[in-house]
Amino acid sequence: MKASRLAAVAAGSAVAVFALSSPAFAHVTVQPEGTAAKGGYAVVNFRVPNERDNASTVKLEVNFPTDTPLASVLPQDVPGWKIAITKSKLAKPLDLHGRQISEVVSKVTWTADGKGIEPGRLQQFPVSMGALPEKADQVVFKAIQTYSNKEVVRWIEVQEKGKEEPDTPAPALALSDAADGHSHGAAAGDSSDDADDAKPAAAATEASDSSGGSDTTARVLGVVGIVVGAAGVAYGVLAGRRRADSSAS
Repeated sequence: MKASRLAAVAAGSAVAVFALSSPAFAHVTVQPEGTAAKGGYAVVNFRVPNERDNASTVKLEVNFPTDTPLASVLPQDVPGWKIAITKSKLAKPLDLHGRQISEVVSKVTWTADGKGIEPGRLQQFPVSMGALPEKADQVVFKAIQTYSNKEVVRWIEVQEKGKEEPDTPAPALALSDAADGHSHGAAAGDSSDDADDAKPAAAATEASDSSGGSDTTARVLGVVGIVVGAAGVAYGVLAGRRRADSSAS
């Protein structure tokens, strides 16, 4: 298949994937950077798209679960946004690395001090959190999105298994099983065996991708070289014949 045709197919596939997945991007969602393992720590991004053509998103409120409270919640600064943290007392203290935690973050609010999220734009709000629950498959965060025209959208409906997605689903963080006996991932500013193990894997993947690209380039250049070489040989033969004919005459 020609390179131009390959490029056209790739572009068409990308457009198709985007078209099929775009409805999901219309919701406020939460995605981990890497994996979010049960019992571990993770850095996640709350992704907030602006769904309005005539207003900007100026505030996001994310409520953290009270049935499975998180002992550590550290929101990262986002340029153009102010952060307010709400804490709540626990009826039963949590143990965090030998420390008793009796108060946890129950809500984080981001308020724009500028233009906010303008129409046609997407903003991510990173948060380091943990330890994630060990006996749950997901963590649900109810979110409230406020627009500059005072409209409020409540992303608080919990997806029920086997049923259609609700109109305003709450962001849900899927949890993976802890691998190789490690129960703790890497929080922001922390180090762990899982994080160290992930680096060689990422490097290997990157090297593989790079090698694949290099192999393709090498093949293309090789074909070009053969064509150019063949043309040179043909030209040499033709020139030799012309000289021979000239000498004979």
